[in-house]
Amino acid sequence: MDYEFDSLLELFKRVQPALRVKKNEFQREGFSSIKVIDIWNCLIEEKWKTARGLMLSDIVRDILNISYNQVENYLKEKVKNQDAQTFENVEIIRGEET
Repeated sequence: MDYEFDSLLELFKRVQPALRVKKNEFQREGFSSIKVIDIWNCLIEEKWKTARGLMLSDIVRDILNISYNQVENYLKEKVKNQDAQTFENVEIIRGEET
């Protein structure tokens, strides 16, 4: 049976049970800071960025097989990029003030 989704939100809702399972697995392993949306965003922005024609079974498999280290590295990079952008914005503001 093939599934087609009209939006990422619709797909997200469909795979939320698998995302919760993975989040709970991380919590049992002592990684309580990871949220469902962190896992989802990591996969969307890293694993599936250029993917085409993924089947629902592929998506669920990727969710269940993602490692804590993959999500952690994704979040660290995101924070690093946000810090760099914030610093750049501060420099622009300072430049305008002087």
